[in-house]
Amino acid sequence: MLALSRKTASPLARAAGRFVHNRAALFGLALLIPALLILLSYPVWLADAPNDIDLLALNGEPSWRHLFGTDGVGRDVLSRTLEGGRISLLVSVCSVALSTAVGFIVGAVSAFGGRWADAIAMRTVDLVMTLPPAIFLLVIASIAGAGIWSTVFVIALLSWPVLSRMVRARLFELRERDFVLASRGMGAGMWHLLFRHGLPNSIDILVVYATLQVANAILLEAGLSFLGLGIPPPTASWGNMLNGARSTVVLEQFPWEWLFPGGALVLAVLAINFIGDGLRDAFDPRAELGGS
Repeated sequence: MLALSRKTASPLARAAGRFVHNRAALFGLALLIPALLILLSYPVWLADAPNDIDLLALNGEPSWRHLFGTDGVGRDVLSRTLEGGRISLLVSVCSVALSTAVGFIVGAVSAFGGRWADAIAMRTVDLVMTLPPAIFLLVIASIAGAGIWSTVFVIALLSWPVLSRMVRARLFELRERDFVLASRGMGAGMWHLLFRHGLPNSIDILVVYATLQVANAILLEAGLSFLGLGIPPPTASWGNMLNGARSTVVLEQFPWEWLFPGGALVLAVLAINFIGDGLRDAFDPRAELGGS
């Protein structure tokens, strides 16, 4: 009966069943959901704003007044850590949404657009992928300048080629199916093929890619901000908070100034990676075959 119910369930329901049996993914959700609620609601219940200065508590230790202590100019580390999480979430989600859209469109046009479209799209992807990622990222960031939206653009520009190759590989197989050939024969245009046939059949790739790429985008934003090419002070981000605490004196005598933003960064990336791995396994039909 259990095997019969699995066969009659929809692919999405089977994927959801595999996901809820993944302990690491559920642990990631248990970390991420409360963290998101805290990040979104903290201005309501936390008295200190991220840039409020308490001149009587410079480099103050954690206390009931400042639970995570204060930094070198008297700003509350807790409020800045939470604000940094909101900034990182905004940058990562926006950059991933942009790179996912670009990667899907390039990959789908390459698969459905014919030989010339495929050649142009794939040579462009090859060109982007041959550039050294670290150097390319730093050059583009220095040109675009510091700021939230320039950071979004820089991260998105670096992230789409891998997705476009995955989408192209999936839709290359799909374009020879009878229903796609019938749509072409009835005069369906490129956009109809992309969004009527390409998108529904690529949704598993897009969901898994976007989830895992959010974690990567958080790390990229933190790295750029640490180097002074991402989110500029006084706006809080985990990267520029770690940059502000990089001196030996702070590292040794005021560890709360780097411990909390660094710990938040690690936990966020781990939680999102656990969820992404769980989604990848859930959408893989071989996982069900292996467990049956």
